[in-house]
Amino acid sequence: MTDRSDLKTRRCKPCEGGRPLPPGGVRDLLARIEGWQLDPGGKEIRRGFEFRNFHETMAFVNAVAWLAHREDHHPDLEVGYKRCVVRYSTHAVGGLSENDFICAAKIDALVEP
Repeated sequence: MTDRSDLKTRRCKPCEGGRPLPPGGVRDLLARIEGWQLDPGGKEIRRGFEFRNFHETMAFVNAVAWLAHREDHHPDLEVGYKRCVVRYSTHAVGGLSENDFICAAKIDALVEP
């Protein structure tokens, strides 16, 4: 299995017609991305981010949008004045795919010190 740094360097792959990750695969990948939580149904991961002001929040949202465009894998975003919640699920497989974890690791890299 891949480690966290490897997830950040990988690229998303088309997943139409694929299958969602099994629970064991989800657990293994979730352990490699700090701060992300699995929803009770096991079909989505999410993480909330806090910022000092609206400008920083929007800079983060724009960076996430660029990353999502580049990877062709798009999250759901909930944006507020000083916060953003990012949610990933792969609709094409009806659950979680490795792409969700690759993008989560890349988003984490945006806010690492």
